[in-house]
Amino acid sequence: MSIVSADEEAFVLAGGRSSRMGRDKALLDLNGAPLIEHALAKLRSLGFEPRIVGCRPDLERFAPVIEDRRPGCGPLGGIEAALAVSRAERNLFLPVDLPLLPVAFLEWMLTRARTTGAALTVPSLTGRPQPLCSVLCRGLLPQISAAIEKGSFRVMDALSGTSPASQERAEIDLFAVETIAPAQREWSYERPLHTWFQNLNCPQDLDGLRGTISGTTKDAISVSCEKLIERLAPERGLPLSNSNGHDPQGKLRARSNS
Repeated sequence: MSIVSADEEAFVLAGGRSSRMGRDKALLDLNGAPLIEHALAKLRSLGFEPRIVGCRPDLERFAPVIEDRRPGCGPLGGIEAALAVSRAERNLFLPVDLPLLPVAFLEWMLTRARTTGAALTVPSLTGRPQPLCSVLCRGLLPQISAAIEKGSFRVMDALSGTSPASQERAEIDLFAVETIAPAQREWSYERPLHTWFQNLNCPQDLDGLRGTISGTTKDAISVSCEKLIERLAPERGLPLSNSNGHDPQGKLRARSNS
């Protein structure tokens, strides 16, 4: 049994050009594994069989890849491509470069999306929405496509626009992480809240992250994944897989029995 329902899918957004980083972000090493493997591990620990979004055939060794339908449109193009192939009503998106975001937070956000039924469930931190880490209903696809066709690639603008068919705005659940966090005992606090949505955009960001986790045997994402899996495995049948070909540490991935 898995945490996710049959009407839910998950995707890792990995189509960025990494121009400021100067190297391929998805393959940057963090504690013995590339960032793409860390991101996939988070979603697999929840019971998903995630797919990677972006014009990245080189990443197929990690998980199935969905190429952008319209390259050059930024993350919004990736979201459009994912929703176009998704068979699920609710779709969880995770950027490849948020290695400190706890798995328990993603689980909570997914549960919130089920409860509210909002078309878009998106966190904000210090007043800034984080739409690349969100839960989107498949019904948002027409307005995303319409925005791209008009040359509007800003993700939040497209998601908060009107439906081409009904001219109505979709229901958006925009919640402040810092307001909700104090009451969530299940969330991991190995790192401060402001680091959860800290993107790795340049070499200095990566150096800072490595400095933050230096002196520890495991990085925050590994700790978060393992804690969640250990808690859920007995009751939900999520065994650790330590013999796969994609995980150098052999501890980052969990798969559903279903």
